[in-house]
Amino acid sequence: MTRRTLQQASIVVALLLGGNASADTLAQQDQTFLEQAAHNGHAELSAGRLALIKARNPQVQAFAQRMIEDHTRIGEELVTIATARNYKPPTEPSMLQKGKEMVIGGMADETFDRRYVIQMGVEAHQDTIRLFEKAANEARDPEVKAFATKHLPRLRQHLQDARELKVKVEPTAPPPRR
Repeated sequence: MTRRTLQQASIVVALLLGGNASADTLAQQDQTFLEQAAHNGHAELSAGRLALIKARNPQVQAFAQRMIEDHTRIGEELVTIATARNYKPPTEPSMLQKGKEMVIGGMADETFDRRYVIQMGVEAHQDTIRLFEKAANEARDPEVKAFATKHLPRLRQHLQDARELKVKVEPTAPPPRR
């Protein structure tokens, strides 16, 4: 193999493996944050739409509507930032998130309400807050860092609201036997 052929082959391999022009404009850790944040946002939207249909408790429905509205706005801002950096974020939840939604989607009545609040309200927001805190502290791109910092208070409020709602949808325990 000649030197020229080897160079051409190396370029082709690099292009095939690269796949995304973002490597030049976005640090890998920032790209990973945007990817995970996009997946999380789409999971909130999808589960929120499901909750609007399946939830029995009006407070759970109101929470779901607020999640749809807030995460839509956050997602739109994320897409703007990512696109400006030649990165195309995911447009749907991750496979794991889709699987979890299928499980809670098979539940009915108050069981669905509780599982939605616990899984999407409390647990998902705990994960998302950790993700945004890390980006707020460690992101290399100033706009990515500012985006994460800007949305942390709202995400923390979502978690607080979910914790309060969880108490309301928990089944009441029967009185202790004497």
